Amino acid sequence: MIVYHGSTQKVEVPELIVSDRFLDFGSGFYTTTSIEQATRWARIKQKRTDALMAYVNIYEVNDTLLTNENFSIRIFPEADRDWLEFITRNRRGYPLHTYDLVKGAVANDTIYQTLTLYEAGAYTAEETVIRLKTHRLFDQISFHTEKALKELRFIETLKS
Repeated sequence: MIVYHGSTQKVEVPELIVSDRFLDFGSGFYTTTSIEQATRWARIKQKRTDALMAYVNIYEVNDTLLTNENFSIRIFPEADRDWLEFITRNRRGYPLHTYDLVKGAVANDTIYQTLTLYEAGAYTAEETVIRLKTHRLFDQISFHTEKALKELRFIETLKS
């Protein structure tokens, strides 16, 4: 399986990133199976940091990685109530999970207002999930341990 990571630099050797922002699935190294989403991430990072360039790093992982019993894996097949509660807890900085890998939808800027209204109590979880289903949601696969990171094999970097 091919996965992509948007960045402002070439990343041949991925590292676990501890962010000062609370992310959907917690601190880690984020990838996606969508080059479109990785390009978007790279350009957002470029604007936030005034970096000169945006890059999409391409990796290969074993096709069976997400079913490998040697890893603790959480998969959200869709943006449902479990996914919503999981990302809400992570975004609020509650105690971190212990998964090696997490896969699920990206809670990107196009749905930020919906999530904000949910977090503020304006929408119930059910209303929020219904509203999310009207958006095209890309996937993300986050790596949370060194053991999981070792599964990424660098292929190349493209300028975004």
